[in-house]
Amino acid sequence: MARRSAVGRGRDTAVVEETAAPAALAASADPWDAPAPERRRGRSGGSGGGSRGGGRWGGSGGRWWVWVGRAVLWALILVILVNGIRAPFERFTADDGDSAGTGATAKPEKGAGFPSSAAGAFALQFANVYLNYDQKNAPGREAQLRTFLPDGADAQFGWNGVGTLQVQSVQVAGVDARDAHNGTVTVLARTADKWLRLSVPVYAANGGALVVSGRPALLPPPTKAALPQGGVQDRDTALENELQPFLGTFFQAYASGDQAALSRFSDGTPIAGLAGSVSYVQVKEVVAAKGAADERTVTATVGWQLPGGAGAGGGGELDQAYELTVVKKGTTWYVRDIRGTTEPNAS
Repeated sequence: MARRSAVGRGRDTAVVEETAAPAALAASADPWDAPAPERRRGRSGGSGGGSRGGGRWGGSGGRWWVWVGRAVLWALILVILVNGIRAPFERFTADDGDSAGTGATAKPEKGAGFPSSAAGAFALQFANVYLNYDQKNAPGREAQLRTFLPDGADAQFGWNGVGTLQVQSVQVAGVDARDAHNGTVTVLARTADKWLRLSVPVYAANGGALVVSGRPALLPPPTKAALPQGGVQDRDTALENELQPFLGTFFQAYASGDQAALSRFSDGTPIAGLAGSVSYVQVKEVVAAKGAADERTVTATVGWQLPGGAGAGGGGELDQAYELTVVKKGTTWYVRDIRGTTEPNAS
């Protein structure tokens, strides 16, 4: 309760006013609603008008800060809620990524840990014994097979001991690893008149030990593919005629491997040459497609004579195809690159 002097109101007038601020503060449920400071009354003003005006002015300023505080509080709550929802989701997706990728929880690839190189070499040696037999030397074959077969296996491993078979060459064509211990090795073998494709099952024990785990299986040999139609459709015959003598001189130096001569043809990249392993015969054909004037990719068919054989001329001749990148500087052609060609219709 506050007491106020009655000066200016009359001699017999004593007014006692109780401030409403404590009651208003107690009635407010909002912690942001602080009581507005009371405006100083004028010397002759009444308590009603000045008090109400002061209350309105102070309340509006305080209320503005209340709304700012509420906005900041709600923004903070939203950030906390969003992070709380997002964090478990990110952990879940990260776990899925590890299980599908190369992390610690990733599922190992099929055949991981199988010694493919060692199994291939092992099966190659086995096939050289298995595919060569002669009834005159059956005990020798049996002794060699023991190195590859499990204990207690058939000594001849399926051969009835009759007839002969001889293969000229055996090559590993592929390894199919089923798991860390089991796989099949496919080998290609050539007899006098046919190809054989043999699948050899191999078991790999811990420590690197290997054994042929079962009977091999003959599979169909590789088939011959048909080449697609290709070739240069729009040939630059003028360029082909221009390059014919140039490439003839170049391939003579290429056959001998003469570095001084080859350097005069090079566009800057060293060209090694064949070091006299063949003798140059002729450039039989040059094929060039129409294109840019100063840089072309052309195909040249070259006849080589290999050393050896009967007669003064040495051995036989082989025609081989090369792909060259040639560039023109002024009026002179140079070789930038030489390689084998993949052109199906190269002569």
